Amino acid sequence: MTSTVAALNTRMAEGAALQAVLLDMDGTLVDTEGVWWDAEVEVFADLGHRLDERWRDTVVGGPMTRSAGYLIEVTGADIALPELTTLLNDRFEERISGGVPLMPGALRLLTELAAHGVPTALVSASHRRIIDRVLKSLGPDNFTLTVAGDEVARTKPHPEPYLAAAAGLDADPARCAVIEDTATGVAAAEAAGCRVVAVPSVAPIAAAAGRVVVGSLEEVDLGFLRALVNGMHRAGY
Repeated sequence: MTSTVAALNTRMAEGAALQAVLLDMDGTLVDTEGVWWDAEVEVFADLGHRLDERWRDTVVGGPMTRSAGYLIEVTGADIALPELTTLLNDRFEERISGGVPLMPGALRLLTELAAHGVPTALVSASHRRIIDRVLKSLGPDNFTLTVAGDEVARTKPHPEPYLAAAAGLDADPARCAVIEDTATGVAAAEAAGCRVVAVPSVAPIAAAAGRVVVGSLEEVDLGFLRALVNGMHRAGY
């Protein structure tokens, strides 16, 4: 594993420091960022528009209303935002009707956190209907709390979703570890005052103070997250 803590007293101190783990969904725990893009491409093709691959980095990881609004603007599609978001959610649900693939290391990490009684929250910009569908693959019992993008006034990159999750778990944001895959999600978590593990799914994310970048969740375990919150990781890979 990436982080090994040798001294018993250090392990105990770290265990006291970490209060909760907050996890993004799309692209972090489940391999769905590409599914979302494919759904967007299909819906806009039905509307008579072709999406440019260069727009993908702009819409990935963002709230549905922001992504859909951006695509309406750049394509000039004649469709209202509420209608488009419904079409996109419908198309995405069709594509994941048989389940969604989990990211490498996701199930092992969730199982470890549950076994040690670590409070967890799923914090997503996706709507509740999508989260509930994906939870069938992730296992709803693996999460103490879930926060959907349509259940907060301001979603990512605003810190509100992560602040709401921390409050719901009665945790100090500074003692929460967040796992995210996009710059939008990282910005939200850091604005909330959380420590961040970035696992880039589409676009690169640079390392920074209070943030560690890894190649996959297979590099992350409970000891790693405890050390992150305790400030024992250097920024970097």
